[in-house]
Amino acid sequence: MGIEQSLWDFFNRYFWEPMFTRSGYNAVNTFVYALLFGLAVIYSYRYIIKPLKIKVDDKLFWIVVPIVVFGATVRALVDGGLLPKNPLLLTPGIFFTTSAIIVPVIVADAKLKTYPKITVGWSTILALWANYQLVTHAKSWEPYELTLIHTAVSWAAVFAFYRLKPFDRLYLYPVLAHYFDVASTVVGIHFYGYYEVHWIEHHLVDWFGAYVYYPWITLILIAVYYALKYLVPDEEERRFWYLAIYVLGLGPAIRDPAQMVLQV
Repeated sequence: MGIEQSLWDFFNRYFWEPMFTRSGYNAVNTFVYALLFGLAVIYSYRYIIKPLKIKVDDKLFWIVVPIVVFGATVRALVDGGLLPKNPLLLTPGIFFTTSAIIVPVIVADAKLKTYPKITVGWSTILALWANYQLVTHAKSWEPYELTLIHTAVSWAAVFAFYRLKPFDRLYLYPVLAHYFDVASTVVGIHFYGYYEVHWIEHHLVDWFGAYVYYPWITLILIAVYYALKYLVPDEEERRFWYLAIYVLGLGPAIRDPAQMVLQV
């Protein structure tokens, strides 16, 4: 009984409680979630994308947008009290939920040789439903306006730099997604008093302020790019990693402004 209680206390402290209290990430769950993310990318490519012969190209980056919009918006709706605080709708559960919703559709779409029509249609319906809930319960659009201004400035810098062709073209998608995410995070913390929930970034913001996110994320994006370049020799698999990093940035980029619009 003592061991069971200790295990539950550990799980509750580092995983269960942070989901419901929005206390954020810690060293333990950050490591575990990162490990699960890596395994999910590897096995998704090996057992879904590759066997179904789904090409990892620009089209796929656009195809995933509606389901990411759905999942991220649903997450915001939970924080806004419009949906229940169910573990499957909280982070990281929402990732599993959206995957369970869309992966069977992708498989069926590919098997029926209709890909990506069914996938895009189904995920677009879900995204429209979620955003209907958001728009009809919105309290202020000012946070979105500030986020878009910050995003435009950073994207202009990225496109100007990309003229030098410093990295693979498909890596431009995750770069832009993460700068969109940075914009929403900076706006939330600097203008609206939100706090950073990620473990390392929480300390950086405390020490240097919200705008430290720009150089910090830039360093991470550079490190990740070169790590993938040398650790993942297969080009198609490496592109799928780009896609995963893109989703990892796009989700919070959509969720955070939605939370602010609902004034959560």
